[in-house]
Amino acid sequence: MLTVMLVITTLGGTVWAQPLIVKGTVTDGSDGSLLVGCAVTVKGTSRGTVTNLQGQYRIEANKGETLIFSYIGFEKVEKIIFSAKMDVSLMASSDVLEECVVVGYGSQRKVAVTGAISTVNLASLRHPSVRMDAVNTEEYKSISENGFKQVGESPLSTFSIDVDAASYSNMRRMINSGTLPVPDAIRTEELVNYFSYDYAKPTGSDPVKITMEAGVCPWNADHRLVRIGLKAREIPTDKLPESNLVFLIDVSGSMWGPTRLDLVKSSLKLLVNKRDAIDELTSGGSTAGGAGIQLAYKVAKQNFLPKGNNRIILCSDGDFNVGVSSVEGLEQLIENERKSGVFLSVLGYGMGNYKDNKGQALAEKGNGNHAYIDNLQEANRVLVGEFGATLHTVAKDVKLQVEFNPAQVQAYRLVGYESRLLKDEDFNNDAKDAGELGAGHTVTAFYEVIPVGVKNDYVGKVDDLKYQKKQKETVQPTGSNELLTVKLRYKAPDKDVSKKMEVPFVDNKGNNVSSDFRFASAVAMFGQLLRDSDFKGAASYDKVIGLAKQGLNNDEKGYRREFIRLVETAKGMKREIAEKK
Repeated sequence: MLTVMLVITTLGGTVWAQPLIVKGTVTDGSDGSLLVGCAVTVKGTSRGTVTNLQGQYRIEANKGETLIFSYIGFEKVEKIIFSAKMDVSLMASSDVLEECVVVGYGSQRKVAVTGAISTVNLASLRHPSVRMDAVNTEEYKSISENGFKQVGESPLSTFSIDVDAASYSNMRRMINSGTLPVPDAIRTEELVNYFSYDYAKPTGSDPVKITMEAGVCPWNADHRLVRIGLKAREIPTDKLPESNLVFLIDVSGSMWGPTRLDLVKSSLKLLVNKRDAIDELTSGGSTAGGAGIQLAYKVAKQNFLPKGNNRIILCSDGDFNVGVSSVEGLEQLIENERKSGVFLSVLGYGMGNYKDNKGQALAEKGNGNHAYIDNLQEANRVLVGEFGATLHTVAKDVKLQVEFNPAQVQAYRLVGYESRLLKDEDFNNDAKDAGELGAGHTVTAFYEVIPVGVKNDYVGKVDDLKYQKKQKETVQPTGSNELLTVKLRYKAPDKDVSKKMEVPFVDNKGNNVSSDFRFASAVAMFGQLLRDSDFKGAASYDKVIGLAKQGLNNDEKGYRREFIRLVETAKGMKREIAEKK
């Protein structure tokens, strides 16, 4: 049984005229030549775009509004919108100009220029069919990358699992639009966990199985790379519990357009049958995120299923601007509401104003998942193909703690999971929140390990203290040949007391790893290249491609081959940037 409630929030009360997509070509009035990089703005607003390499523009506006066409060396032209088609010719000006010229998502000052001269970031013009706002206001949480830790000082590494994959589809969107992602948009663990891997299934009473293997680190041959894999118990569709789902749909003004509300509507049609209600959704007004979330929790609690799956699915660009809208305020709101047993998942949409940091924070605090929907295929993957794993939790507050053997390991670093790190004492603290594991989910984590006896250039040394003498700690070897031990804690979805699992691992020091290991490590290497990681070592795009091609035997849906195409595209863009320097 699937109980579905549609909660539609306009939240702001502003009523807008029906918008148009105005298109046209801007030319030089003297000879008809195309003007590339002409600024087109809606008068009195911050909405704007620039013409592409064919002199064409595309902008959202309303009938009766005025478009302003500005180009260095030409007279400014203002045109009232009467239809969706508007071609414009500009006439050259001989006056000395001092104005701003649009450069991609920013602007720069042009001083004392005569004639038709303009500076344009061509990378932002690759796909003119995509809306380009005058200013890119996307927001990402700053990431301080994990470094190496000495086992003698920090033998334990503790973190919460993360099954989200929003960073991967967002990265794909950026590369497909001709832009390399900003480093903080890349969460390497989410790139790795976008893909499913063939891990052993749990067979005992525990709902999760731990698998480990190790091989030569692809970006540093002197190091070892350890892969820890988790596989959650699968639940047949006919055995899934009843679901009470509340869809909180953001229909504010910022959600207008084919990559926002239109895509939300198409996404939901894949999942529910309330097509008439979905088709009637229109955008307008501002976004009161806090008020909408409170309303959704109220509806979910009114329809609460004591033995079922109770969840809110928020569809939004995260551009909250009314009421409780800060990350901290929204987190506090969610932390109070999640005690009700209602989980919150977030589906992110849009570009140019996408607030990834808010979607990530809401999903983490709401015991839910965070996905970014860049196209209808991704919506189908999340809402149809992986619906059970995404929405039906088999283990909650799942934590991992890895203990390294100082007789085998000199130093280590966790690849990714920067936002999921926990204090060592949090592992045994059942009051500490952690990630959820859905039915059939797989989770992958990589550790880069520096074996004992290998030269270590990554961990610096500190001078001896002047005012106190530190006693040198002596490590008493246990004689174990184990590389590490993985401990895992989880709670049953309806319990508050955790259970612990513990599995040791012995490294055979070879490189006979699985094809899944090779592919996953290629994805991890790609993430470090996109982040320009301090620890990328000898990583290269060619190495990523070569390694990924060795892991294509588990690719029925073509996601892995698509990954290789994305790497090849990123490689070309990186080469183009280098050639221009």
